Amino acid sequence: MLYLNIGDPNIYDFAPPRDMVEATYKAMLDNKNGYSPSSGIKPAIDSIEREAERKGIKNIHDIFVTTGASEAIELALTALVNDGENVLTPTPGYPLYTAISSKLQAIENPYYLDEENGWQPDIEDIKSKVNDKTKAIIIINPNNPTGSIASYETLKGIVDFAVEKNLVIFADEIYDKLLFDDKELTSIASINPDASVITFGGLSKNYMVPGFRIGWGIVSGQKEILADYIEAINKMLRARLSANHPEQYGIPVALDGTNEHLVLAMEKLTRRRNMTVEMLNAIDGISCVKPEGAFYAFPQVDINNEDSHFISELIKETGVIVVPGSGFGQKPGTKHFRVVFLPQEEVLEKAYKSIGTFYAKYKNEFE
Repeated sequence: MLYLNIGDPNIYDFAPPRDMVEATYKAMLDNKNGYSPSSGIKPAIDSIEREAERKGIKNIHDIFVTTGASEAIELALTALVNDGENVLTPTPGYPLYTAISSKLQAIENPYYLDEENGWQPDIEDIKSKVNDKTKAIIIINPNNPTGSIASYETLKGIVDFAVEKNLVIFADEIYDKLLFDDKELTSIASINPDASVITFGGLSKNYMVPGFRIGWGIVSGQKEILADYIEAINKMLRARLSANHPEQYGIPVALDGTNEHLVLAMEKLTRRRNMTVEMLNAIDGISCVKPEGAFYAFPQVDINNEDSHFISELIKETGVIVVPGSGFGQKPGTKHFRVVFLPQEEVLEKAYKSIGTFYAKYKNEFE
């Protein structure tokens, strides 16, 4: 089996900064093994605030540390959305958001990313989807599963519209240090300090420790608008006690460190990204927009059947495991699959050659 489906750097040839791991180990030896404050320890919160300020985020009113960014997202959504309301969710996008919304009995309200425009959020589509039950707009930047980075102009348009409509922006920036080709990422909260934004981050991807389960949320905007919302989030934070305590001591070491581990990581990821784009685009019938961040690609495949059928047959025939695009959402009538290009080059080369051979056979046998 060739696994191109798991976004976990540690099962491949990536490792976290040693000093961050040592700081966590020291905290355990120092018996920081009980509960922490529900919002997180002060050194961690202070370092997250410094990081936010480096990103240009101002007007910060609350920071909370959680069990991965996933918990931060769930808390923020749960505190905001009631039955029958909706949030604008990027499509394609990370399925956690739609799963939580479904649990909250929110109404699904997808907006589309424009594949022909480098997977940028379609602002006109966003504007057309807002109604009197809309509470928030979700931005995943860099995006999972496409690897796209939203431009400043796109983000500015979203911020201006959100402020006009009094919507909360959920800014998922968990991959904000994994950027290719010297790209720069604008944190959407930095564009307008009056916008109501929760910026999500964490150690898992940038610092190669998804198993630490350490994430956070940063609430910024106008305090008088956000006060009740912040209190609602904190009520739930207190109810669930705390995130992992000793691993929070790795946060200051990571965020205030040199990030030297990223140099080697990005060298490897750049080679693998380039190989992914070149080899997939060389297959007649498959097209792949070049990712600008993270470690995902979301190629389109020209087939008549559902992409889930194509992937099922691909796995059975070749052992190459990718994820159907339908799992992330896509424009009706289009078919995609997500590739994780974390594996070593020899694995990727074998997998992409197998996909090319299989695609030709699939078109003959099934279509």
